[in-house]
Amino acid sequence: MLSGRKTKYRFPWRAGNRFTIHSDGEEFFPAMLDAVRDARSHVLLEMYLVESGAVTAQFVEALCGVAQAGVAVYLLLDDFGVRGLSRFERTRLTASGVDIAYYNPVRYTKYRRNLFRDHRKLLLVDAEVAFAGGTGLTDEFDRNRLGRRRWHEVMVETRGPCVADWQALFVSNWREWSRVPLELPASVYAPDPRNQLGRVACSEIGRPVEVKRSVLNRIHRARKRLWIATAYFIPSWKIRRALRRAARRGVDVRLLLPGPRTDHPAVRYAGRRFYGRLLRHGVRIYEYQPSVLHAKMVVSDTWAAIGSSNIDRWNLRWNLEANQEMDDAGVAQEIAALFRRDFAHSLEIHYEEWQRRPWRPRLMEWFWGSVDVWLERYTRLSELRRTLRRPR
Repeated sequence: MLSGRKTKYRFPWRAGNRFTIHSDGEEFFPAMLDAVRDARSHVLLEMYLVESGAVTAQFVEALCGVAQAGVAVYLLLDDFGVRGLSRFERTRLTASGVDIAYYNPVRYTKYRRNLFRDHRKLLLVDAEVAFAGGTGLTDEFDRNRLGRRRWHEVMVETRGPCVADWQALFVSNWREWSRVPLELPASVYAPDPRNQLGRVACSEIGRPVEVKRSVLNRIHRARKRLWIATAYFIPSWKIRRALRRAARRGVDVRLLLPGPRTDHPAVRYAGRRFYGRLLRHGVRIYEYQPSVLHAKMVVSDTWAAIGSSNIDRWNLRWNLEANQEMDDAGVAQEIAALFRRDFAHSLEIHYEEWQRRPWRPRLMEWFWGSVDVWLERYTRLSELRRTLRRPR
């Protein structure tokens, strides 16, 4: 695909990018902090989870420092995900000249609307570099604090024309939740010699299916390899069917999923109820053992994606999400190498062993699977009622 080509997605494919993959907090946090400290014009940070601690303290220090030096700093934080950020640090940021906006403030009177959250994780500096992925500003990703038990995550650093799309995405969301005007310089870049092809994929309120459509498209088009890592696995029936069909046509289909260490055991049990049929049709399933798997990445032949979106229908239904998609053989090989390393630290689930699992996990899978089905039916019924009430 070429830049500027008409597409059913919000942003087109763009050539001339350079992508750098950062695995785990010990790699991506220093790179992100260096970019902030080197800022000359502006810093944009959009984040779901922010909790006071050693990691957040470093970012607060860096953001306050550049703001006091005259750099424009804008933070767009999810109102629910930022509950762990102390009042002291919020006050320090605003006193240093940092503008903060909160996405969808939680109110008891809003009921169901409180479920809509900004799940994106994005840092942009000077319209030159963008970091996107699944991290939060929390010590859970800090190896200095948790050692090998720190949460496993991946971020992608982007330079090139895709940065302008990331900035446009931030600006459109900021304007909805803040009255502070944004006057930012346009992205200026020189096409990188690597000339890597990329596209920003996003799901938004009113058009939530873009990320799902893109992943489904790549599952259908996979010919040799389709590897998916996700922190939460409650796929739609369309994705489950596409995975089975890909495996039946000879594609190497593998899922890297959370093991016993997870921050949401109920979600893990609800997703495990799909294992049997997937395994029977040739899908290979690995459960990550060392720590909490929080990474969201996909590689399908030469195409790959890293971002905030899980293969989780609730995630895609309620949240703002964004992924950096890349179509480059070198990048795909690099991400595949990360997968191989993670597979080596995972337990592969085999169909015969799965059929002999004890009754206790079977009961938990049935129970949480039933809760998931009930929530899905209730949500669909609520959406139907709301549609019928609309004036015609």
